[in-house]
Amino acid sequence: MDCEEGNVFVAGEYEVIVVGAGHAGVEAALAAARIGCRTLLVTLSMDNIAMMPCNPSVGGPAKGHLVREVDALGGEMGINADKTCIQFRMLNTGKGPAVHALRAQADKKRYQFMMKETCENTEHLDVKQLLIDRVIIENGKVTGVQAETGEIYKAAAVVMATGTYLRGRIIVGEHTYTGGPNGQRAALRFSDSLREAGVRLMRFKTGTPARVDARTLDYDKMEKQPGDDACRNFSFMSDVTTREQTPCWLTYTNEATHKILRDNMSRAPMANGIIEGIGPRYCPSIETKILRFPDKARHQLFLEPEGLHTNEVYVQGMSTSMPMDVQLAFLHTIPGLEHAHVMRAGYAIEYDCIDPTQLRPTLEFKTIKGFFSAGQSNGTSGYEEAAAQGIIAGINAAMLVRGGEPLILKRSDAYIGVLIDDLVTKGTSEPYRMMTSRAEYRLLLRQDNADQRLTPMGRRVGLVSDERWERFTKKQKAIQDAMAYLKKNSINPTQEIRKKLSEAGIEPIRNATTFYELLRRPDVTYTGLQTVFSLPELEPEVRQQVEISITYEGYIKKQQEQVEHMEKLEEKLLPEDMDYQQVPSLRDEGREKLSKIRPRSVGQASRISGVSPADISVLLVWLEQQRRLGKSQK
Repeated sequence: MDCEEGNVFVAGEYEVIVVGAGHAGVEAALAAARIGCRTLLVTLSMDNIAMMPCNPSVGGPAKGHLVREVDALGGEMGINADKTCIQFRMLNTGKGPAVHALRAQADKKRYQFMMKETCENTEHLDVKQLLIDRVIIENGKVTGVQAETGEIYKAAAVVMATGTYLRGRIIVGEHTYTGGPNGQRAALRFSDSLREAGVRLMRFKTGTPARVDARTLDYDKMEKQPGDDACRNFSFMSDVTTREQTPCWLTYTNEATHKILRDNMSRAPMANGIIEGIGPRYCPSIETKILRFPDKARHQLFLEPEGLHTNEVYVQGMSTSMPMDVQLAFLHTIPGLEHAHVMRAGYAIEYDCIDPTQLRPTLEFKTIKGFFSAGQSNGTSGYEEAAAQGIIAGINAAMLVRGGEPLILKRSDAYIGVLIDDLVTKGTSEPYRMMTSRAEYRLLLRQDNADQRLTPMGRRVGLVSDERWERFTKKQKAIQDAMAYLKKNSINPTQEIRKKLSEAGIEPIRNATTFYELLRRPDVTYTGLQTVFSLPELEPEVRQQVEISITYEGYIKKQQEQVEHMEKLEEKLLPEDMDYQQVPSLRDEGREKLSKIRPRSVGQASRISGVSPADISVLLVWLEQQRRLGKSQK
């Protein structure tokens, strides 16, 4: 893949090039450009930057955490969602704050056009419509990319954010054709370029449901799902205080639906061998649901409007690649959809992606300097997972070019850290989806405290603006001042105080008690105390942090202790060129897995499937021996 300078046309030179302008690509390009790197973002279509080819929503369980974390680092997804979404709901409010999750319904076209406008007007960032055929690698380093029309663009760092476009194949029943989502072109040659570079590829599959015409639906037969009364935002920078909420709707499949699907299962591409790729376990097609859960009488469907200026409605929960006649037949068995007109057919898409264990925690390829990968090209699913990887890849590409320290988020730092560690340490055999259950420190990694965890890190790498930093530090000071006030001020068990507590529904006190101690009670809130005792007025987000920190203090402390214990293993770094064949007493499987993954630390090694606690003990002994040997040689 060497490039002879005399025989090519070099159309431009940049510091960072991002291939693909989906949710991973735009975050990567914006991050690199905002840090100050001359950046090129290339896309198959200028009209489809940040396109939402699947459901029209942002956030949800675990995914909402990712959006808040991207925002806290200085990313764009949360800001863009707040400007363009048409419904917001906080999910899991009946549970603890660790799993509260904000979910928004997007106006798809507004979302992508606003993101396009942001990219086009960002300093240091060029956006071009190009199909990239190959990545250029010389002596183990990336040097640029080549477009299908022959021109070359040079750069010291390249971020691959190709989504589902690598050798994309669309499948509807027996009909197949090459292409990307929503009728886009596929990138047919880039995969060959990766294979030539020694990159291991996998073949995955995902799919979408039909889009139906809102004018042909009977909403009286469905359950209305309104947004929250309170105005909510993803971004810590958003000042949106009012928003018109557009409702979604619930309906359900039934036995008639299931019978049509069972009777036509032989025509399902997943059953007759047309589909080769591996699909997502946690977002299966309706035909897969029928096979996997034969005793389930019905499956929930969530009807989501795709925007304010379109009649298209997305039938969430009805992903399918069945032939068109079957799609129409089973849709018309569903309450409210008896006369539905299909505006876009459901389809499956197969695509190439990489084995993510080939990446470092920075998302740089271990064997190709300056080459990064982010998003669905790493075997993940979801806009939010893509954006989370994109911002990290963009930051680290910029750090590589500028000679700065890379940003590596630990599992105790962020859901983004969990996501990336899972990918590069364990890999994935199916499209990966972020879930709260994947994070072992959920109480520390709440969506409400993402700025406290990550904004200082974003500031260090140069991505957090002065305006964001000023807002963050002001909030931090308000939290600290409020905590100090609550610890310093107390009340005595006088008759008057007892009466006030009783009237507020608060259990009486026997001794002098600080407001801090009172707030540790599960039935006491800051607002309740403020009403009785005229406590200082706090901004809602400050009050929330104060209440959570005090109420869950003991649990938070326990998780912090667990983190500190694990940090000892994370700090024990393993040499990058370590020869595991020379480490005595390792089991064969452990030796094989360690040689393949090449973990950064003993902590990472302990999470590799097939590496046992005994292998970890061997590594710790070996490291100590090397340390002592190094000392004795000095």
